[in-house]
Amino acid sequence: MSWWEAIILGLVQGLTEFLPISSSAHLRIVGDLLGGRDPGAAFTAITQIGTEAAVVIYFRHKIWAVIRAWFGALPFGPWKNTVARTDPDARMGWYVIFGSIPIVVLGLFLESWIETNFRHLYITAAMLAGFALLLGFADRISARKKPLEALNARDATIYGFAQALALVPGVSRSGGTITAGLLMGYNRKAAADYSFLLAIPAVLGSGFYKLFKDGFKADATVGLGPTFVATVIAFAVAYVVIIWFLKLITTHSFMPFVIYRICLAIVVVILVITGLVQAYPVG
Repeated sequence: MSWWEAIILGLVQGLTEFLPISSSAHLRIVGDLLGGRDPGAAFTAITQIGTEAAVVIYFRHKIWAVIRAWFGALPFGPWKNTVARTDPDARMGWYVIFGSIPIVVLGLFLESWIETNFRHLYITAAMLAGFALLLGFADRISARKKPLEALNARDATIYGFAQALALVPGVSRSGGTITAGLLMGYNRKAAADYSFLLAIPAVLGSGFYKLFKDGFKADATVGLGPTFVATVIAFAVAYVVIIWFLKLITTHSFMPFVIYRICLAIVVVILVITGLVQAYPVG
């Protein structure tokens, strides 16, 4: 991968990670158009460290409050019982843990499929279109009344399974979790906020796992240098996107993203049929 390709892919990652349009699908497609090959699941996971760092910084006060309350509510340790177990931030810590279990288990169990079969572009196109319709349906019928404070263990786990669907490019991590939140009656802001918080352990865990598993190998698909550049660019762009997206959804529906996903799915099919991109990832 050239440095220019890394810069472009970093921009793509930063622009698309938190929008419900699937960053992994965009990296898969743009990577194929640029260099004639899929940048790979490892590159995708590592560059997501950059975008997730933007989330950590943006939500730093909330994250610190959750960590401090969660430890304080534990019945053991130096901070034991300094915070009530019913404290909202303490409960949020448990909900993030519950919601993270599905993607950890399925991610490890389906690792070989995630890196190969799931990256077939016909699957990507189907997921883009299918989940576009589901997101549009959820946004249309949702009561959108429940705030983030109404979250419970059951809903957190459902969010977690929705997030795990994003292991397939085209679904979208934020798109899957926000859709689940809307279907459960949460308002757009609450669904998006929890989607961001829930992604932190999953994305950072996946990114560092791939970094140490594949990133330091001499025969890695993409070199460490270009991957690092893409990750830094993704961080800077993602921070701006988070601010914009959270303001947008307070006053607008998700319909523009629904239309975009469907159009992109059609474009993907055309690109494959015309031979401009390979349907199956080429290493």
